[in-house]
Amino acid sequence: MDFEKAKEALADLTGSAEDLLTDTGKLEALLQQLEQKLLAVPSAGTALSKVPLMISMIRSYITKEYTEVSPKVIATLVAAIIYLLKGKDLIPDNIPVLGYADDIAIFAAAFMLDEPELNAYAQWRTENGLVAQ
Repeated sequence: MDFEKAKEALADLTGSAEDLLTDTGKLEALLQQLEQKLLAVPSAGTALSKVPLMISMIRSYITKEYTEVSPKVIATLVAAIIYLLKGKDLIPDNIPVLGYADDIAIFAAAFMLDEPELNAYAQWRTENGLVAQ
């Protein structure tokens, strides 16, 4: 899967993601599903390494603890989660090793698109003592 296809997949799910941003209960359930699904993903290198930061930023945004980010950025990140959990995979997950390639590509695209915002959030967490030492 190339970057352009990953961007298209994210764009297709952004509307659903924006709807979820108005329902904190459904969004929290989606985040918990993500945490469970990631437990089953084999080592994926650095592509998924920022997932906990992403989840933390979404939660902080929803609770209005951190609002210095565009709702579009949050929607893109939630769209990546929707793809992982509910999307019609371009490569079925049951194919060994390759099955998660499209999922990783979607997250990598979301991180590339939103990296400055994720970095700003990480810095904000550090400045506010919210990072475990």
